[in-house]
This record gives sequence, structure tokens and C-alpha cells, in this order.
Amino acid sequence: MNINEQLVLVTGGARGLGHSIVQAIAREGASVVINYHKSKEAAAELAQSLGPKTLAVKADITDENQVKALFEQAQRHFGRPINAVVNNALADFAFNGDARKKLLDMPWEDLNQQLEGAVKGALNTMREALPAMAEQHFGRIINIGTNLFQNPVVPYHDYTAAKAALLALTRTAAHELGPDGVTVNMISGGLLRTTDASAATPEFVFDLIAGQTPLRSVTTPDEFADSVLFFLSPWSRAVTGQNLIVDGGLVKN
Repeated sequence: MNINEQLVLVTGGARGLGHSIVQAIAREGASVVINYHKSKEAAAELAQSLGPKTLAVKADITDENQVKALFEQAQRHFGRPINAVVNNALADFAFNGDARKKLLDMPWEDLNQQLEGAVKGALNTMREALPAMAEQHFGRIINIGTNLFQNPVVPYHDYTAAKAALLALTRTAAHELGPDGVTVNMISGGLLRTTDASAATPEFVFDLIAGQTPLRSVTTPDEFADSVLFFLSPWSRAVTGQNLIVDGGLVKN
């Protein structure tokens, strides 16, 4: 199925990386559901700017009932079910290495918050999307990860552990869902220049990372978003269970 025929859900789609992903998908002609939790004005503004093929829907993706209502609203609005999901939503987190919590200072609640946002949120959206995907024998699930579990230069213990768990879920889901025509993949970035989450990062850190990449630059949200299009497109129809690192070549996978 071509991208312009798909109805794509982007969780956390109103701001930061999600905003760029929504724009990239809409540019290719797909219909897009922009999920948001707290960013009502940003979501509404983005949907209005992209036109009638977009819909902004509020939902806490860690709440199964709210996810169910989101899918139902999208199907009523577009007259067809969601057949692609980009699990991008991020539980509250700031990428500031100087302010990170060390193990002795980190309560379980911090790690659990990240697990709830990354893994439970993705599980909820996948479970809700799967019946329609299986019926169509087509589905695309793209989970957003991090290069920190290959290159943990900054020990964001809670965030990194949650994303690593999401990678495991990506691979086991790919194995189970392949017979139904559903692919499940992950795209992992490094520090992006710049999102709300990375705004607290000192400028010299961006420059340091840029100098270590073959491309001598820090990946932008727009550059990262373009890689999502590959996994939505027919070009990736034989690719599943994979983790693509998009960070300017900093980490070799």
C-alpha cells in the first residue's frame, strides 16, 4: 500500500520530533491522526496548517480506554481504520547530561514512568490497531528508539532501559505479526538538533557530537522524520524486526 493510501497515527505528534514526522507523512499525501496529550494548541495549529487529511485527537496512550476512543474517533472521521502507527510519544523527559539522575538517586518510579510511556503506550496502540491490520493483511508499526542502548555515553538509565524494552517488543511483535502482513520496526536516533526534549542540552555538546559523526552534523528532526517514510513505503515490504539507527553515522549498527 502506498503512503498516500494510508491512515497513519503519530503519537506525540504535536511537538518536537512528532511534529516533523507528521509533516513528512502528510507531505507524501497520507491521512494523519495527530495524537497529543497536553499540547492542544500546537496539535490544532498543526492540523489546521496541513488541511483536511489530518485530525488532532487528545489521548493519554498509557490509558487503554483513551486509546480505544482515539481509534474509534479516527475511524468515524476518515471512514476507515488506522493501518499504520508511529509510536513516538515520550514521557516527560529532558536530555540534560549534567542534570541526569545517577543510580543511587533514581527511584523505581522514574524508570516505571518511562516504561509506561514507551512500552505500555506502544502495546496499547498496537493492540488496538491489529484487528483491522490483520483484516486488511497490511500494517506498519514504527517504534521510535534511541542509539543510547548501543552507545550509552550518557547514562539516562530510565529512558534507555525503557527504549531497550521497546526494542525487544518490536522484535517479538515482528515475529508474531508477520503472517498477518504487519511489519514492526524501530528507528533509533541520537540527540536531535533541536527538540523540546533536547533544548536543555548545552550547545558545546551538540558541537562535540557533530565532530564525532562522519557527516559532521547532528541529525535534525526533519532528517530523522524522512526515515519514517521508508518503513511506511512499499520499499520496506520485506523488512521487519529491524532497528535502523539514524544519527549521522555516530553509531555503527
